[in-house]
Amino acid sequence: MKKGSILRQSNFLKINKFLAILLLVLPGLVFAGGGSKDGEDEQFDPSELINHHISDSHIWEITHGAIVYLPVIVYSEEKGLDIFSSHNFYNEDHETVPYNGYIMDHDHITLENGGHVLDLSITKNVLFLFIDALILILVFSAVARGYKKNVGKAPKGIQSFFEPIIIFVRDDIAKANIGHKYEKFMPFLLTVFFFIWFGNMLGLLPGAANMTGNISVTLTLAVMTLLITLFSGRKTYWLHIVDPLGKSMPWAGKLLLYIILWPVEIIGIFTKPFSLMIRLFANITAGHILILSIISLAFIFESLTIGVVGALFATVMNMLELFVAVLQAYVFTLLSALYFGQAVEEHH
Repeated sequence: MKKGSILRQSNFLKINKFLAILLLVLPGLVFAGGGSKDGEDEQFDPSELINHHISDSHIWEITHGAIVYLPVIVYSEEKGLDIFSSHNFYNEDHETVPYNGYIMDHDHITLENGGHVLDLSITKNVLFLFIDALILILVFSAVARGYKKNVGKAPKGIQSFFEPIIIFVRDDIAKANIGHKYEKFMPFLLTVFFFIWFGNMLGLLPGAANMTGNISVTLTLAVMTLLITLFSGRKTYWLHIVDPLGKSMPWAGKLLLYIILWPVEIIGIFTKPFSLMIRLFANITAGHILILSIISLAFIFESLTIGVVGALFATVMNMLELFVAVLQAYVFTLLSALYFGQAVEEHH
């Protein structure tokens, strides 16, 4: 190898190392410099930063000063259906003001006279639901086209990346927990796996919405799992709830026990989807709160050292959140398949 080539490669490696260090240290420098100066700025409130990030909103603040005002869709008996931009609720100083008989307090819209309105707005979380769905459509349309073009051939491009994951969901989640009746559940399991995974990944982007950390989203997914389980339940599934002890003893002897067992079985039907809802919501939200709390330390102490160390810890936690994103999608899909398998299980 020529000497000049070796020197160029050496310089290239040095530049790469410098850029890597800069990317880690720069956030700490920015955070450390973000405190108040000479008491002029108001004191930093970490709870306000965290709540602003994890809560839903009628605006999408991509970064400081770059704001997308989302559509407000409200209905009330007094005013009927109204559609307008959320920009109308803000003045030049970005303070909330009344508009057309409506007021917005902490992103909760009511009538000025205190009347209730039905809020059907496209909020930040709803917007990212659409973005997540659009990404799924684009990605798996490309995968489907790849299947058609490469019939009998090795997968290529984006198909080669997603095919092993699809096979994993089919073989290690659906087949293993549902059995030979797994096929009719595959569309839901694949959809919920990738929807949660992509949604978790979107939530890690700067300025993005904490979509899967919204309990309304996780509640909807859990209710869908519950409904599919109940409507797929076979005679064996319902007999186990009605007569969990089976023929082990006569009904006269079991009746007293069933006074305790029946409420437990009925509660068990709803605790399963409840655990799905809380697990996904709590894990995703906790990860965001932890990262933001670490970052907030630099603003609270106004220290360069804490800023740099905090940036390093936040980077490590962000890498861990990439794993948590796919892990939570896997757990939700696995438990859903397990519940489906219990519903369609044959009598032994």
